[in-house]
Amino acid sequence: MRLRVVSGKSEIPNLNPNEKMVHLAFRASNVDFLNLMQRCPRLRTIQVPHSYQKTMSDAIQVFLEMQGIELLEGDVWGHRKDLDEYYTVDEATIEEIRTLAASGASAEDMANQIQKKAKLGADLIKYIAKTEVPA
Repeated sequence: MRLRVVSGKSEIPNLNPNEKMVHLAFRASNVDFLNLMQRCPRLRTIQVPHSYQKTMSDAIQVFLEMQGIELLEGDVWGHRKDLDEYYTVDEATIEEIRTLAASGASAEDMANQIQKKAKLGADLIKYIAKTEVPA
């Protein structure tokens, strides 16, 4: 699973229109979110750092929800944009989430257990559990 890391609003026009998961590493305005959704019509998830999410308007959060786009809180710890524009979640981590979900662990327990090891945000872990684990 890969998240496209976007460091600034100037990168939005150059994104691949097929992007489904994006991490915004800058404080995006409502216009930036709208431009992102226009550029990437298949977008399903936007991840923003905790401090940025606190300052986002309720209107854009509701609009994202109406468009079926999940807004996740979290960071991409240790990612170097100069080496790779994508942050990749290891397959081993995804498999561990699947195993925990299959054993009946709650989303909170999974997040607490995996967050420290894999350095993923709790929201992203819960999203992976919801989307990658068959019901």
